[in-house]
Amino acid sequence: MKAVVLVGGEGTRLRPLTETIPKPLVPFMNRPFLDHVLDHLAEHGVDEVVCSSPYLEAVFHAFLETRAGRAPAVRWITEAEPLGTAGAIAGARELLDGTFLALNGDILTDMDLGALAEAHRTRGAVATIALHRVEDARPFGLVETEADGRVVAFREKPAQPVAAAINAGVYVLEPEALSEVPPGRMVSIERETYPDLIARGEPVYATVAGGYWLDLGTPEAYLRAHADALDGRIAEYRGAARPTLAPGARVEPGASVGPHVVMGRAAVVAAGAEVDRSILHADVRVGRDARVNTSILGPGSEVGAGAEVRDAVLGERARVEEGARVLGSRVSAGDVVAPA
Repeated sequence: MKAVVLVGGEGTRLRPLTETIPKPLVPFMNRPFLDHVLDHLAEHGVDEVVCSSPYLEAVFHAFLETRAGRAPAVRWITEAEPLGTAGAIAGARELLDGTFLALNGDILTDMDLGALAEAHRTRGAVATIALHRVEDARPFGLVETEADGRVVAFREKPAQPVAAAINAGVYVLEPEALSEVPPGRMVSIERETYPDLIARGEPVYATVAGGYWLDLGTPEAYLRAHADALDGRIAEYRGAARPTLAPGARVEPGASVGPHVVMGRAAVVAAGAEVDRSILHADVRVGRDARVNTSILGPGSEVGAGAEVRDAVLGERARVEEGARVLGSRVSAGDVVAPA
């Protein structure tokens, strides 16, 4: 089976991390997130994946070189400009010769993709949408279905908190589902393609998928996903060390690092520093007696001695000087924060 993984978004909600790293390559548990997606697809029998992105394309190519020889094989299509979800999938149609999977490249899930594909075939669907139940559906569009799962409408985001099954961003499609999508044009599969198929009476179905699911599009979700992994809520990471340290990472004597911390390769927390509920990417330096809490420190960033970083995101090689404070804000790649 083949799959299309949508990796073209610029990740604006995750800036400044995504100023220099494409969102699908931001590390999760010390591995590029797309690595997890591709491995999950391989576990469900996907042998070829198509990806495309107009954003930081060279970084993707460097990542794909690290996966040479590993399943699934990845075909790259250069996308000169953003084409939206349906436009990007349609751009791969010459490489798709049967039923295929399509999924957003920023969704962390262990859902059973084989069961989803089987439900699609059993119903004779042209498109099947995976749904996930959430307690608060306000950030998501809703999918209205009949009792047998046939989709009748897509609804706007609810104004009030409501528990509902939302679009999980994972689809099983037949090539003809995209037959009306013009080449080279930006088209949304959720706002245009699916409503058009439904209006034409095509069999579009949805099914609630079990397992873990989280959209990693915000710093809050990114931190939550790591906490879930460290707490054993994600099958792949049950039994993970708490905290988790990559090779070469170092916690100096006298430093305090909480159980919900992940440290990347060669990251260092100096004596007297305290770090909790935070993610430190590769080559991060936290100085003596510094405090870091509920924050994400991008690659090569530095927190000076006695500084405080809380509820913050530091971009690549950002620097918080000795004694400075960064509270509830974001520091762009390469920027320096001095004491007030």
